[in-house]
Amino acid sequence: MALLEEVKKDYGELKLFIDGEWVPSRSDRWDEDLNPATGERIASYPTATEEEVLRAVEAAAEAFPSWRDLPLRDRGRLLFGLRAKFEEHFEELARVLTQDHGRTIEEARGSVRRCIENIESACSTLYLLSKGEHIDQLARGIDEYLVWEPVGAFLIITPGNIPMHSWSSFVPYALACGCTVVWSPSWQCPVAANKVAEVVQEVGFPPGVHNMVHVGRDVRLNGLMLSDPRIKGVGFIGSTRVGKIIYREVGELGKRASINGNGKNHIVIMPDADLDRAVEYLLRGCFGMTGQRCLGTDNVVVVGEIYDELKERFLRAASGMKLGYGLDESTELGPMTTLEGREKVLGWIEMGLREGAKLILDGRGAKVEGYPKGFFLAPTILEGVHPDMR
Repeated sequence: MALLEEVKKDYGELKLFIDGEWVPSRSDRWDEDLNPATGERIASYPTATEEEVLRAVEAAAEAFPSWRDLPLRDRGRLLFGLRAKFEEHFEELARVLTQDHGRTIEEARGSVRRCIENIESACSTLYLLSKGEHIDQLARGIDEYLVWEPVGAFLIITPGNIPMHSWSSFVPYALACGCTVVWSPSWQCPVAANKVAEVVQEVGFPPGVHNMVHVGRDVRLNGLMLSDPRIKGVGFIGSTRVGKIIYREVGELGKRASINGNGKNHIVIMPDADLDRAVEYLLRGCFGMTGQRCLGTDNVVVVGEIYDELKERFLRAASGMKLGYGLDESTELGPMTTLEGREKVLGWIEMGLREGAKLILDGRGAKVEGYPKGFFLAPTILEGVHPDMR
């Protein structure tokens, strides 16, 4: 299969999106965003200044009253327009996601489709929640009415492993409910974040309803926005460690929160399982998106006497996966998103070996022709692990 064309080779210096406009950052802190398959620069992104992130908070807070009071049908028209724009830019979004994150183009297309499904769900939310609830004669002479009301501006903090999908898990719903947002995407995939913001801009939302700022690695800026009284709550997807910190702070501030952390996911293979289908699921669960999926499979538990046969089939299938640039449609496994992430996984492999695990498939020395600087790591499988291991 042919290598698909990149949307751009270089996206230049990325801007912030505040109050309906693209704003060049005045920050003196800039970093390079690298294509994980090539290791080459595709953009530079700023760590916004305190003034800039607070300007985004101000824009969202000022836009809230008029957005809250916008007639339902008008808000709905914009939400349906958002869905249409994602469909219009479907392939472009997918290719940018592959270029910035590293996943295969098939996985990227699946992610964009999931974004569209979330927008569709938000369109339903727009209608269902606006109706409220009513219970007649809840008790003798007592009727109950429940009315849902918009709260205000929300901070949305999203991770680098699912940069577009995580945006869609919060933002369309917030907009449907009459709230405004300040989106703080991960430093790992800033080009993908800017592409989403560009598509949102095309819809024609009022200025200040949707804002985006790059905070880089300076998570202190997220804390600054969260502590601002104009921000009424936060949506977060990321590590459990950070999620606990944010949840504690939100509780002290008396704000609303939706906190989603990571887990240690298992697949249990029963003795009567179809082993071919089991291996298919294991490949997707363990190595889909290079193992960086929130609901990826970390542990495989095999029950009964099928262990040896399943292991043989799994090893054969995993070792045969084709590594490469995700814009090559024949690629089955792309690179890790960042060099730092690759080094972290290599450290975990070494830790497992020190704690007594046996390495039965070693992907640490993977080389991909034509991509000598890519952040590749082939499928790696450890055997003989136990719950006491880190």
